[in-house]
Amino acid sequence: MFVEPGTGLNDNLNGIEKPVCFKLPKLNKEVEIVQSLAKWKRFALGKYQFSEGMGIYTDMNAIRPEEETDNLHSIYVDQWDWEKVININERSIAYLKAVVINIINCLADTNDLLKQTFPLLSFEVERDVYFITSEDLLKMYPDFSPKERENAICREKKTVFIIGIGDKLSNGLPHDNRAPDYDDWGLNGDILVYYPLLDMAVELSSMGIRVDQKAILRQLEISNCLDRQILPFHKAIINNELPLTIGGGIGQSRLCLILLEKLHIGEVQVSTWNEEDILAAKNYSALIL
Repeated sequence: MFVEPGTGLNDNLNGIEKPVCFKLPKLNKEVEIVQSLAKWKRFALGKYQFSEGMGIYTDMNAIRPEEETDNLHSIYVDQWDWEKVININERSIAYLKAVVINIINCLADTNDLLKQTFPLLSFEVERDVYFITSEDLLKMYPDFSPKERENAICREKKTVFIIGIGDKLSNGLPHDNRAPDYDDWGLNGDILVYYPLLDMAVELSSMGIRVDQKAILRQLEISNCLDRQILPFHKAIINNELPLTIGGGIGQSRLCLILLEKLHIGEVQVSTWNEEDILAAKNYSALIL
């Protein structure tokens, strides 16, 4: 739930979000509530000496106080977070795709079981994943914003994995911002599905093969974050003291939202919302009742 600021273990997200922090008078230290476990998981695999092919699973809860809330976003974040030790030969697009296919099949199996239990449900997770790089997606829809590109490709292909999030594309902009110190921007991506009730793409997972020594130095330099080299987590990667890993998070509430065919994430989790969201939800409830 919390980490010490000086370790470099908290997720800096886009680099501007400030984590919730508080003092521990009895321990004479300050800690931060996690924004994600992206870096902590890899550190834990090294600390507890996990072997190749083994991994860790967490029921992650986080607070992102600067999140802009809407149908899909809450200041309370809940994810099934996972991380797995891999070898150097598995740092490849082919391995990344194989893991993505496994995850989609798990989601589709859950979807099938849920519909058997509750026959009124009709949403279906498409098992056939369409893989596309963020650069190719830009070329396909050069006049669209990143979100518009995601919506367009998901309307057509239903389940999509966009490869390469964080690095600049040919238009000089990244498809989306990604912290420079956990995912390798050339070996990561987002799992998205088309959700007809909101007529939009819903990102269910951000995941990828993690940075090695070369990738973290390159990405820290691009992001003007070379000052992070002195932090314990970053030093451990640069000195090859942590295992090579792949990992990601699957949004619990988002998955529940689409599988249970809801319109707002507040229908499947308890958080805090603005009055407009609350009024809209009341009006919708009155309509369907």
